[in-house]
Amino acid sequence: MQPRPWPKVPELTAQVARAVAARGPYPLAMRVRDELGELFSDTEFAEAFEARGRPGWSPGQLALVTVLQFAENLTDRAAAHRVRYGMDLKYALGLELDDPGFDASVLSEFRTRLVEHGMEEKVLDLLLTALKDRGLVKAGGRQRTDSTRVLAAVRDLNRLELAGETLRAALETLACAAPDWLAEAVPVREWAERYGPRIHSWHPPASTSKREEMTLAYGRDGFALLEMVHAPEAPIWLRELPAVQVLRTMWVQNYHRTVTETGAEVKRRESKDLPPGRLRLASPYDTDARYGLKQGSWWTGYKVHISESCDETDDHDAPAGQATIPGGDGTPPRLITGIATTDATVTDAEMTEPVHHMLAGRGLLPAEHFLDSGYASAELIVGVKKTFGVTLVTPVLMNSSFQARAGAGFDRTAFTIDWEKRQATCPRGDTSTWWSPATQRGTKAIVIKFDKETCRPCPVRDQCTRSKTGGRTLSLQPREVQEVLDHARLQQDDEQWRAKYATRAGVEGTIHQAVAVTGMRRARYLGLQKTHLEHVLSAAALNLIRLDAWWNGHPLDRTRASHLARLDLSLAA
Repeated sequence: MQPRPWPKVPELTAQVARAVAARGPYPLAMRVRDELGELFSDTEFAEAFEARGRPGWSPGQLALVTVLQFAENLTDRAAAHRVRYGMDLKYALGLELDDPGFDASVLSEFRTRLVEHGMEEKVLDLLLTALKDRGLVKAGGRQRTDSTRVLAAVRDLNRLELAGETLRAALETLACAAPDWLAEAVPVREWAERYGPRIHSWHPPASTSKREEMTLAYGRDGFALLEMVHAPEAPIWLRELPAVQVLRTMWVQNYHRTVTETGAEVKRRESKDLPPGRLRLASPYDTDARYGLKQGSWWTGYKVHISESCDETDDHDAPAGQATIPGGDGTPPRLITGIATTDATVTDAEMTEPVHHMLAGRGLLPAEHFLDSGYASAELIVGVKKTFGVTLVTPVLMNSSFQARAGAGFDRTAFTIDWEKRQATCPRGDTSTWWSPATQRGTKAIVIKFDKETCRPCPVRDQCTRSKTGGRTLSLQPREVQEVLDHARLQQDDEQWRAKYATRAGVEGTIHQAVAVTGMRRARYLGLQKTHLEHVLSAAALNLIRLDAWWNGHPLDRTRASHLARLDLSLAA
């Protein structure tokens, strides 16, 4: 596909589009073209689109169509229909009034090319670069991040259904790739009755014993098929088919097989023998989807982490010589600065550093980053400050000792720590006799002990330790980490800090908007890469919606109802 230049808006198209737009709210697509111009240059996508070949649609135009598609939560067919008949999109894309547009399949091919060339982030990068040049986003200031679950575009299957559907998918693939070989290798009539219909199209037996019998029958058939595929006389390329590879992995994860002189015995793995969730396949069609658990709810799919700016005052001054976009009421728009997509098993804390690396790569690191407690630990607070110069504003886990929980007795804060002398002093003035570095649950720690002869006659012993014979023991983290932890715990009790931390709650509204407007919580595509591309496009679309509100002087007008109301009025006009 040879890219063609991004055209200027034809005079007749501009005249008619503006005349129509004058009857209602100015359309988002036209506003983007007016304010941001050629937002997505073809040269930025040159790597994915060869210079030779038949002429095709400009990748820059397709990028804009795709972002606007997510702004209206349209299917590919609906987006192609809007380009064909929508006056606002013809204006934004610089098309003649009689331009027929493109076939809907072009959008799928465009997304595939982006994924194949590792350009999933390109659209958001280009948008943020344009906004940086206009002073609307920059490093420093405040940002906030939170995550939400994403349901994969596959069915939730129990282990019985998963085994049956995986085997059925492998047979379907083999029937297409090597029908003659399959007809000779398996009892086609018998297996067609068992594996012809999709597993979800009929009800499995209610009896536990019959379900167990069916599970083992699936297991035996699966092992038999794998043996036939790996037989010396079978074509070697059969075992390399993705569906066959998935079948092999699924059977290793879910079945045992013991081969003896009397034959092979197949058993289903017990729950305790299953691989960890991060390795366990959840679908034969989306091998990146995983089972996730958050706040007591299970789902199959992914997690998405959204970072956005949240400055309270208009300190987004444009660089010298640069013009700021007109509009707004002084409150800067809240713009999404980063999107990260993971499988459902990755914890928030594991993404704290990657999120900051992502923001650093865009030159958009904040001075203060508001996070919930799932992202933070004392080690991460120290590490992010050292590596990125970012202050994490986040609650930390409180002291879990029995004294702290009861609110009585002497918890760790009642002891004075002398780091230079490597000694602790208890509330009654006695000093520790033991100070030793240690490793506890894989992390560095310091263990401090008081002599039992000192603690045994102490009149407040019951308020200090539960040990019947030994003295008091303290466990500390390394000095820098421990001091940060103590300071953070002290801050959390301050009303002023709590009022400041309330800024983080605003990201929940962003997640709601992402779900309501772009459908972010349900993946459209299969696989982690395409799901991440979907999230990046959704983030770019949300930024355009927010910029549109800001340009029109309504920076807080971000709800689905208000956005769709403006869209309906625009289409009606």
